[in-house]
Amino acid sequence: CHKSDKGMSNHSTVTEFILLGFSDHPELQCLLFMVFLVIYMITVFGNLGMILLIKIDSQLQTPMYFFLSNLSLVDFCYSSVITLKMLVNLWAENAFISFNECASQFFFFGSFAGIEGFLLTVMAYDRYVAICKPLFYMVTMSPELSVLLVLSTYLAGFINATIHMGLTFQLSFCHSNVINHFFCDILPLLKLACSDTHVNEFVIFAFASFNELSCLLTILISYLYILTIILRIHSAEGRHKAFSTCASHLMVVTIFFGTILFMYLRPSSSYSMDQDKVVSVFYTVVIPMLNPLIYSLRNKEVKTSFGRIFKTSSFCFCT
Repeated sequence: CHKSDKGMSNHSTVTEFILLGFSDHPELQCLLFMVFLVIYMITVFGNLGMILLIKIDSQLQTPMYFFLSNLSLVDFCYSSVITLKMLVNLWAENAFISFNECASQFFFFGSFAGIEGFLLTVMAYDRYVAICKPLFYMVTMSPELSVLLVLSTYLAGFINATIHMGLTFQLSFCHSNVINHFFCDILPLLKLACSDTHVNEFVIFAFASFNELSCLLTILISYLYILTIILRIHSAEGRHKAFSTCASHLMVVTIFFGTILFMYLRPSSSYSMDQDKVVSVFYTVVIPMLNPLIYSLRNKEVKTSFGRIFKTSSFCFCT
């Protein structure tokens, strides 16, 4: 599991990149391959299992679980976009990625990461309607509105990624083709550009600030209303039941947005590629694995549904 370090410093045009990944620790390459392979397998089974569970259990056919199934789909997709290539590079001698493949990875990762943030915001609004306006929940969160909200998150994610990809890959990469990262992320690519990147840096900060802060503000307002309603509930059991429906979502929101804000809303002078690789592993590889685990372990309805289907399957098998 060893890589050679090659560059193209004398070339005027870059047609492929080399992803350094974790080549500065060659003794850990094989161990990292095994760890990331296990994590990816858990991610695949966890997210696809969540989608299948929601699909086959009629009691989970509600707007909340419709959004959750889409969250699982997005987690599976954006983990696959990064992890599969990383596993190949950890195993291969030379971690090459073509210019077009790099652009594609950049686009799809940016799209799915953006969609995840917007989906988490929609899910916060869903919880607000469910707890603050329970009598009107099924009317307000109609199937038509639910589909429209999900489609809007996909559209917003793809538009956001298209803008960033267009601005990034119009730059000239003439100094080097060696990316000090394990995937084609925007900040390492900007470091390779030999043309002016001030517009790109401004757009990154402006878009990240607007998207993340507007999402967080919407989530915060939703949960302030939810908290107000929960505090009005007299019984401790009632308060616990109301809050338990939000606990999983709050945990996922905190982990996801906390990591994204740390990565993209810092001064450029504070960037450390080695530190950023560790953080990037967390939100590209670990978080997609954690989300289905959080929702399954902390969600009573999901655990009940899984137990019910398991018992039914066991009965059918025995008979």
